[in-house]
Amino acid sequence: MECLCLVWALEKLNYFLEGCVFEVITDCTAVKSLLNMKTPNRHMLRWQIAIQEYRGNMTIVHKDGNIHKNADGLSRWPLPNNIDNPAYVPEEASPQIPIEGISVTDLNTTFFEEVRNSYTQDKNCSILCQLLNKDCKDNSLIHALDEVWKKSYDEGRFHLLDGIIYHRTKHTCVMTVVDRSLINIVLKECHDSPFSGHLSEDRTREKVKTCIWWPMWQKDVADYCKTCDRCQKAKISTGKRLGNMINIQEPNRPWEIVHMYWVTGLPPGGDRSYNACLYLTAISILPFLQLYLDLPLKNWDLLGVLQFLCNENCLFIRFIYKYNFINRIALFFQF
Repeated sequence: MECLCLVWALEKLNYFLEGCVFEVITDCTAVKSLLNMKTPNRHMLRWQIAIQEYRGNMTIVHKDGNIHKNADGLSRWPLPNNIDNPAYVPEEASPQIPIEGISVTDLNTTFFEEVRNSYTQDKNCSILCQLLNKDCKDNSLIHALDEVWKKSYDEGRFHLLDGIIYHRTKHTCVMTVVDRSLINIVLKECHDSPFSGHLSEDRTREKVKTCIWWPMWQKDVADYCKTCDRCQKAKISTGKRLGNMINIQEPNRPWEIVHMYWVTGLPPGGDRSYNACLYLTAISILPFLQLYLDLPLKNWDLLGVLQFLCNENCLFIRFIYKYNFINRIALFFQF
């Protein structure tokens, strides 16, 4: 900065210094070595070229900053920002934006009246109003609260202000609402309204928790989002599809339950050009009694399967009519 200041001063005072011998007194050692620097960077090199005409006439003298205080006043003297100032910067006029009207939106006072009136119809809220209005705790009233309300009261989360019960958490303090019609209004505003735009379950939960509180509110928010008609039609689940799993009854004896799997679309092979395979698994209580069979098939349609099952040489034909089995056909299987 001091080197640039020297270049700027020599340029401004060029009319007085040209052809004269003068001294530059500074408390910066970098300025003293400006003309004699052997490996200057691009800034220093540009400044050296700018003051080369003063080489031989200019002598740079270093003076300790403790005794070089006469220049402090000049460097710290504020100059007015006008045309005479070399560092003049024109001020940009801030644009004036006309405001035709201001609209302030707030909750209607009738909403708070409905919240206060709903407390008289709820047992837990009426008990909380009595407890919070008293200075001393009434154990009989505390034990009359439901478990969820009692736990929150013991943790000191309820406060009464202007006849409205507020529920305090770590980061929020919201009013307590128990009337189902009022809860549905808040859920609609936090999820269905144009300002919400049918948010996801997590984002709807984040909005609701900054507005009101009621017991089991997270479950109600989840149920509300899952039963939203527009969300079910427009939003597509991106997770894995659920499989068609069913509960299998535990067998009591061998060959009581037989699983049958068809694998089709195989390249023809074998003596009879088999193109399908039937896998059999007999479920048993003991693992060593389980039986696994893989039988080749040529025709895996209904007629071919019936011919296979009616074959007297089949190992499980004697059991297939006596015990129940579960089947699953893998159509158009491709390797």
